[in-house]
Amino acid sequence: MATILIGNWWALALRGAAAILFAFIAFLSPGLTSWALILLFAAYAFVDGIFAIVAGVRAATHHGRSWPLLLEGVIDIAAAIAAVLWPGLTLLVLIYMIAIWAVVSGAALVMAGFALRRLHGEWLLVLSGIVSVLFGVMLFLQPVAGVVVLAWWIGIYALLFGVTLLAAAFRLRRLHLA
Repeated sequence: MATILIGNWWALALRGAAAILFAFIAFLSPGLTSWALILLFAAYAFVDGIFAIVAGVRAATHHGRSWPLLLEGVIDIAAAIAAVLWPGLTLLVLIYMIAIWAVVSGAALVMAGFALRRLHGEWLLVLSGIVSVLFGVMLFLQPVAGVVVLAWWIGIYALLFGVTLLAAAFRLRRLHLA
């Protein structure tokens, strides 16, 4: 495996460069990044819906109880169509889901921090929980800003991923040339 990676160091470098390019697009055009996220969700929901319907039809031929799978498939396909027809609404729903997640998980972290009072560093759990709750509240108050922030987070991830892949590629290149 190592010799294959060393011999193909350039493939890692290309992946890293593509990730860095994507990161710059995410930073410079958060709207385009958000649109891509919506299309990715729509494509996933559509394909998942097709497979659920196929599974439902196959289940019907064996034991008859297929309506939950068929219903899931129809809902998935409807969600995919809605995401494409109303991308703004889809993005807003996604932002609110992230906001709810941030508030709920942040509150759980605060409670966990208080429950672990005897441990050294429990204040870090409380602090991270407070940060999460504040982030969720900010998303509720400014959902449009959340779209930009979400695109930037994706961009930060892509940038870090790309830089680490490039670093690994050039390290492998040195081994290849040695």
